[in-house]
Amino acid sequence: MAIINDPNITAQLQSLAQGGTIDSNDVVALLNSALPAGQQLQSGAGVTTGIYKRFGEFDKVNAKVEVVTTGLWSGDTGSLTSVFTSSTQVAADSGDYYFNIYDKNPATDTSAEVQFAVAYGHVNGSGSISLANSDDALLASKATYAQYKSVLLDPTDAKFSFENGSGVAVDSNSIYAVNINRARYREKMDPGNWSITLTGASGTFTFIDDSGKKFGDTLGKAGRVFKVVSGSLNLGTENEATINTTTASNNEGYGLFYPDRGIIILNPSAIQDTVGSVDGGTLVGDEGVSAEAKNHERLYQAINAGGDFQARRTENVSTQHFFVRATNREFNYSNNPTYVNTNGTFAETTFETDPKTYITSVGLLNDANELIAVAKTSQPIEKSFDKEVLIKVKLSF
Repeated sequence: MAIINDPNITAQLQSLAQGGTIDSNDVVALLNSALPAGQQLQSGAGVTTGIYKRFGEFDKVNAKVEVVTTGLWSGDTGSLTSVFTSSTQVAADSGDYYFNIYDKNPATDTSAEVQFAVAYGHVNGSGSISLANSDDALLASKATYAQYKSVLLDPTDAKFSFENGSGVAVDSNSIYAVNINRARYREKMDPGNWSITLTGASGTFTFIDDSGKKFGDTLGKAGRVFKVVSGSLNLGTENEATINTTTASNNEGYGLFYPDRGIIILNPSAIQDTVGSVDGGTLVGDEGVSAEAKNHERLYQAINAGGDFQARRTENVSTQHFFVRATNREFNYSNNPTYVNTNGTFAETTFETDPKTYITSVGLLNDANELIAVAKTSQPIEKSFDKEVLIKVKLSF
């Protein structure tokens, strides 16, 4: 209960009373003008018109934002254990630049979807046929390096660089890029919640980022940047992620992770030093210029043999909450034809003295009574004159 000690409000109430007919909404509006927000009265609700009921001022909560994290791959799964390429895409001109990686074999399964792409770039175009060897040369590896440099690096950075064991950034002429499909990571990848396993002649190794529980201490043109390290997420345990080593035995850093762009950049030299060669050759890549080497195929082989790419995405989801209130005297009858007999009597005789309905869904309509959303209850909810129902409906978008 709130006490209003305001002569102006008292005078205005007397003025409303002297008019003969009092509009309750005017009274509520007048009182609310003198009450703090937490003590104001509800208006515009509580009256049911047929099968519709208008939401009141305090029945809606807007502009709520929730952080949602889900598995990154198709079907919201968090682990990709089998990967495939498309022979058609590999053989096309785009195959010189990158390979699309699918969750299923696109040659036999029409539901296969692109999950990510792998690419190889070299600042001078090594790994691609040169103009000296072909007038039609497009220098695919040079174009790839330049593209990722323009997207991820500051204008003053001429090359990608990876920190060595002393914390000194060392330039690299070549890179591997793991580029997550935009439809998969949506807003951003979840730092500290991805790992990629690579297998080569030296064994099987897992790589993660060094974010830990931090939000990130390095910002660049492409947003937050973390280092790729050798380690384990330790999922299913109470332990935090374990970092085994931040550099390879050749003292070079493994790579960089850009969660806001869904891109992982790997250092071919460090990856080769740790993982070893694959069937296609060394992971450093063929740096010849007499033909298209398609070095990114070697990274694909290492990922395929590793058999485990885990990742999650994070989104800020806007939500609206609606509180659907059915008081004891509302919604106790149904318009369903089976509710009554042909002569107008209740099909269920006990309903004559104690009518009941069972709520299974709630429809949200606009002012023109056009249905714009439907919420389903998990099970029918009994409604009668001695029961009131409150249903919370959440819309996410």
